[in-house]
Amino acid sequence: MSAATRTTAGTAQGAAPPAVPTAGHTAEQPAAGRPGHGPGTEEPTGGPDATDATEATEATEATEATEGASSVWEPAAGTVVRGTVLLLPGRGEHPRVYGRFGRRLAFDGYRVVATLPEPPAALADRIAEARAALPDGAPVVLAGSDTGALHALAAAEAAGPDALLLAGLPTGPSDIAVPSATSTPPAVEPADPDAELTDRSACPVHRGLLAADPDYRPGALTEPVPARLAEAAESAAPARPVLVLHGAADPVSPPATAHRHAARLGAELVLVTDGRHDALNDAPHRSVAAAVVQWLERLRGGPHLPAQLTTVTPAPAEGTPA
Repeated sequence: MSAATRTTAGTAQGAAPPAVPTAGHTAEQPAAGRPGHGPGTEEPTGGPDATDATEATEATEATEATEGASSVWEPAAGTVVRGTVLLLPGRGEHPRVYGRFGRRLAFDGYRVVATLPEPPAALADRIAEARAALPDGAPVVLAGSDTGALHALAAAEAAGPDALLLAGLPTGPSDIAVPSATSTPPAVEPADPDAELTDRSACPVHRGLLAADPDYRPGALTEPVPARLAEAAESAAPARPVLVLHGAADPVSPPATAHRHAARLGAELVLVTDGRHDALNDAPHRSVAAAVVQWLERLRGGPHLPAQLTTVTPAPAEGTPA
C-alpha cells in the first residue's frame, strides 16, 4: 500500500552541543516492508553515485493536483495521521523537490506539506489548521532546509509549532569574519551549475531531477543569506524541541554552523556522514528520513523521551577471536 500524494507547482525560492549521532553510512533499522528500505538498499551497487530502478522511478510515481503553491503528501487512505510536517524550501528550490522525502514520511503516517516561506502569521494559520485536523498528541512540526530553516527558526515563536526540524542551516554573518569599514566585500564567484549540483547532493537521481527542472534556479546558493533573516534566526530562542540535520561534508555551510546553532538551541544534532548541503535529498536520504521518523515518534510520546532504538555492539565471547 503506497502513500497518496498531491503535488502542485511552486516557483523557486529567492532568496557544547549534545552528543552527535550520525546518519548515512551507519547501521540502522529500516521500516519493515517499506519499498526500497530493506537491508542493503541505502546505496545501490556502485556506491553513492550509482542508481537503481527503484530510486529512479520514485520521482515519477506521484499524482499531481493543484493546491496553490504547496505540495502535499498524504498517508494512505484509512491510515491514522500521526503528525504533520510543514516544510519550507531553501534558495533556488520549490516545494516539489521534496517529493521523495514527503513520500517516505507519508508511508509512516505523517502528512508533509511543502510550501514557500510565508510571514509568521500565515504559518501560524497553517499550523493551527493542521493541529485542528490531527488527533490529540500528534505533533505539528515546522521544518526548513537552507534559508527555509532560518525562516522556520525565525518564525517559531509566533507560528507556534510543537517542534522544529532544521536541515542544512546556512552560514550567516555570525559564522564569518566581519570585514572592517574600509575593506572591500569579497567578490561572489559566478556559479558553476554542475559544481552547485554536486555541492547540493551526492545523489545522482536528485541532481538529474534538478538539472532538468525548469523551476529550479541555478546559482542561488552563491547568493548571500539576507541579513535580516539571519538576524531574526539568531535572536530566536524557541522553547520547544529542535532537531538539526547537517551534512558532515557540506561545502556550502560547514558543520560548525550546525554545531553552533544546536548548542545555542539545546537541540539534537544529526550529522550525515559525507553529506552535502541538501541533507533531506542527499545520497543517504533513506537513513535521513528514518532518523526523522524516529525523532517524530519520540515527539508523540513526549519530547524528553530517550531514543526508542539503541544500537549495541556485543563484546566478543571469551575465547572468541576478535
